[in-house]
Amino acid sequence: MIILLTNDDGVRAPGLHALRSEMEAMRGAEVFVVAPDEERSCSGHGITIRRPLRVEEVHCPGSPSKIWAVSGTPADCTKIGVTKLLPKPPDLVVSGINRGPNLGADVLYSGTVAAAMEAVVLGIPAMAVSLDGYDDLDYGYTARFAAYLAEVIVARGACRSTLLNVNVPAVPPDLITGVAITRLGERRYNDEFERREDSDGGAYYFPTGGLLDAAVADGTDVAAVRDNKISITPIHLDLTAHWAVQEMCAWNIGLPGARRR
Repeated sequence: MIILLTNDDGVRAPGLHALRSEMEAMRGAEVFVVAPDEERSCSGHGITIRRPLRVEEVHCPGSPSKIWAVSGTPADCTKIGVTKLLPKPPDLVVSGINRGPNLGADVLYSGTVAAAMEAVVLGIPAMAVSLDGYDDLDYGYTARFAAYLAEVIVARGACRSTLLNVNVPAVPPDLITGVAITRLGERRYNDEFERREDSDGGAYYFPTGGLLDAAVADGTDVAAVRDNKISITPIHLDLTAHWAVQEMCAWNIGLPGARRR
């Protein structure tokens, strides 16, 4: 089994290397790492098209895996890893372990999720893995769960048009209460910007907003993590609001100036 690992926290991030170490211990697994050369959190699904990508091999003492640092986005890493760097397409792409959660609308901004979604674009099963915390993190249990889930995905023949977005509570393993298959919940932010001035008197704006309290619906990823459950949310590429298609057909939108029936 060939596994491609990537992330958005950078090629030296501890979450990535906890994941690499656990995946390397899997029987029959051949692990490759292609990750950004520096942190690119919240980079979304951008790709690089107007400048060259620099790729540098990274040596990790004691690791049998090939590791590359890429001067691009997380989605770039998946794309160039699959199409150029690996000897053949991987059986699975795993993005993470992200420092901090990716819940609800976070998935629209997350480079972690974007790297996994790029695998889906390329027809490869994928998952994004995040740990719901920022300080004094122990990635060990999350890495072990990701390795277990990787074996399940490959054995089950997971749908190639869908990625699994995994969020693990940042609590001791004995406090985790189970695993929940969820839908995306709601996380809203206070988008505030503080005006500042540099040494030359030029104005700039620094984001200072934070997470707002919101109603937490049952069955969502937000509710699962709140209840100390591991959340697994299937996400796919089709963003169509299917419920609106038939309704909008009744609007009878035509060309400007044309007679409406």
